[in-house]
This record gives sequence, C-alpha cells and structure tokens, in this order.
Amino acid sequence: MKRTRASGFESGLSRRIGHIGVLLAVVAMLFGMTATAAAQDDEQEEQQQQQQQQQRIVSTLVGEVPTTGALRPGPIGIAPAQTARIRGPRPVSISIEKIGIEAEIETIEIVDGVMQDPTGPWVVSWYKETARLGEVGNIVMAGHLDYWDVGPAVFYNIAQLAEGDQVEIVGEDGKTYVYEVDWVRNYDSANAPIQDIVGPTEEENLTLITCGGPFDYTNGVYLQRTVVRAHRVQE
Repeated sequence: MKRTRASGFESGLSRRIGHIGVLLAVVAMLFGMTATAAAQDDEQEEQQQQQQQQQRIVSTLVGEVPTTGALRPGPIGIAPAQTARIRGPRPVSISIEKIGIEAEIETIEIVDGVMQDPTGPWVVSWYKETARLGEVGNIVMAGHLDYWDVGPAVFYNIAQLAEGDQVEIVGEDGKTYVYEVDWVRNYDSANAPIQDIVGPTEEENLTLITCGGPFDYTNGVYLQRTVVRAHRVQE
C-alpha cells in the first residue's frame, strides 16, 4: 500500500514536472520570438535610418558667405542696402571784404541745361545741382553785374578780384568756409567752355559768375561772362 502511494506521488510529481517543463518551453519560445521580433525591428529601423541618411543632401564644401549677409537680392531675400551719400551744408551767405560784398545766398536750379538768373540785384544764387560746402567738387554761384532801374548790383566789382584774395561762405551749419582766388577770366558768351566753368572738379572749388565785357544795346545783353575760380583754404 505505501509503495503504491509512493508510486502515485511520483507519478503525479512527474506529471507536474512535465507540465512545468512544457510551460518553461512555451515561455522560452515566447521570449525567443519576442527577442527575434525586437531584433528584426531594430534591424529594420537601422535600415530606414541608413536610407534616410543616403537620401539626405549634405554639403561637402563650404563656400564664401555673400556680402549681403548670406541673403540674395530677390523676392524673398533682402536687396543690399544702398549707401546714402552724405551731403555737405548748403551755403547761406557770402562775404568778400576786398570789394565790399555782404550778401545772402539763394538756392536755384539749372533747368534744361540753362542756368536760371538770380532773382534780384543784391542776392547771390547757388545752383543746387553743383557741389555743396565741404564736398569735393565745384560750387557754382552767380550774381548780377547791374540791374534794370537799380544800377550796379552785387557782383559789380567782382572783376577787381585777383589771385590770393579771399572769399568767405557761411553754411547752414553756421560754419565759415574760406576760399582763395586762383584766377579771374572773361569768356565770350557765344563760345565759353561751359564744362570747364561749371563742371565737376577734383578738389573743393568755388566758381563765381557774372556778366562782363561789352554791352549789346541792340539785344540788351552783355557779350561776355566774368568768371572767378577759387579753392578752399583748409583751416
């Protein structure tokens, strides 16, 4: 009887061990499948990353950065900023001690290539298309020699200037700019070298213009122009 019970116990224990073995085998199989699946997922993910890296465009060279700050002119980029030219002050008054001139300066224009006349007998005109004070270039001014019903006007004695005489111009900035006369010349109105008289120069120059020479009573005009050229004296 005892032996029989022991045999039954061993038989039951064997069955239990067998069941546990099967269970462990199943669990191992499941873990093996899970590990295999995870490995396959990792491999697929790595392959996808490699494909993405192959498809990605990567620059292998470094070029120079454009001067516009890496932006190009166009609909989206910003066009390079234009450097604004800083202009000098406008002249507001003129003084020439030698010939007793103390006058205001007005601003007028050159219209269609024609220098407009000063608006009165005692005012000097500065042509705004020409240089300003403190700028390299030719500042061009004009004044009347005489005036109808007035007689001698602001530039009546300008031909008396000589090399070395000084002309003082006050700018809108309140500063006085001093110029020294280089020469005084008369040109025939019909063939005067206009470009040489009013054109740009390579230094700070001042040009004063008025009528001169014989008077044509038939047409009521002077036949020449008196021109004074001066250069700025640096203080």
